[in-house]
Amino acid sequence: MKKNPVSGAVSAALIVLVLFAALGGCSGEKAGGAQASGQNTGNARASGAPSGRLYIYNWTYYTPDSVIEKFEAEYGVDVIYDEFAANEEMYAKLQAGGSGYDVIFPSGDYVSIMISQGMLEKIDRSKLSNLGNIDPLVLQKAAYDPLMEYSVPYYWGAAGIAVNTSKVPAFERSWSIFGRAELKDRMTMLDDMREVLGDALVYLGYSVNTSNPAQIAAARDLVNNVWKPNLTKFDAEAFGKGYANGEFWVVQGYAEVVYEEIADNEELIANTVFFIPPEGGPAYIDSMCIPRGAPNPDLAYKFIDFIHRPDIYAEFTDTFGFPATVNAAARPLKASPPHYTLEDILNNELKDDVGEALELYNDAWFDSIKLGE
Repeated sequence: MKKNPVSGAVSAALIVLVLFAALGGCSGEKAGGAQASGQNTGNARASGAPSGRLYIYNWTYYTPDSVIEKFEAEYGVDVIYDEFAANEEMYAKLQAGGSGYDVIFPSGDYVSIMISQGMLEKIDRSKLSNLGNIDPLVLQKAAYDPLMEYSVPYYWGAAGIAVNTSKVPAFERSWSIFGRAELKDRMTMLDDMREVLGDALVYLGYSVNTSNPAQIAAARDLVNNVWKPNLTKFDAEAFGKGYANGEFWVVQGYAEVVYEEIADNEELIANTVFFIPPEGGPAYIDSMCIPRGAPNPDLAYKFIDFIHRPDIYAEFTDTFGFPATVNAAARPLKASPPHYTLEDILNNELKDDVGEALELYNDAWFDSIKLGE
């Protein structure tokens, strides 16, 4: 979810940062959403040890324990689930030799990068019976792979803003909230170049994928001169915890992270409003892909198809308070209202691989906005 895209030319420095973690391949941690128990009982497991293992590399807070456990029970396997916090981390680990995964979950621009670099297996659609449940609108949006030749969409979403209304009772549903000087040191934005610059670009009336130097410079100046002075920090890791403990009153982030952190605080839940600014902003589609050389491709297909069973997809999205953006057949089966709706993100723009223009973004972010941090 939670997404920090770059172009095909991922910097060598970034790869070095994760190299030591990458060399170990799969870590062997079991998890699902947070941590999967591996203590399933179902008929397929009752007669003895599991018959295989499925190795998944996925975002934190992104597949519920209950879904992992049901898959394990139904197919008589163990799921080994490793987590990453950014596309760069996932990509660099695989590039540096971290092989052994069966299913990975890159964002759309990284699907494009990994296709071009031969890092993904082609999808055999004959092995997937539930592709018809995917909303055609999602495939129209997924210009990086509209025919699902290398990827199957998992979730289409966007970051938004959480506001503690007991501290900030009046506010405009806009990125302009970060310009409010009276909220200085009570707000955070994501430590994510394309998200923050994308917000500023959209607020100024430009595309999140612009390659126009003047437009990127204008977005840089808006962040530097108007928004950043009021922020405690740029934070993609602990914004939910900071919001939950009252340190921050306004945070840019992902709804599922915020609500996970405040789940035991009924008063704060009642005082929290989460919204995606109507002017739009960056969006993402995360997809399920089979990396080149996956050890268990047949199990990978079973898992991908399992996710797109309407009942399973409804369970996944209900767990995290998501709308069923990708799987249209799941929508009537949802048991609880989402934190935002499909309509809320229709005005948001998918982040593309911006190619050589990435250097303009890097300059704006690392040489100006983040300089000295």
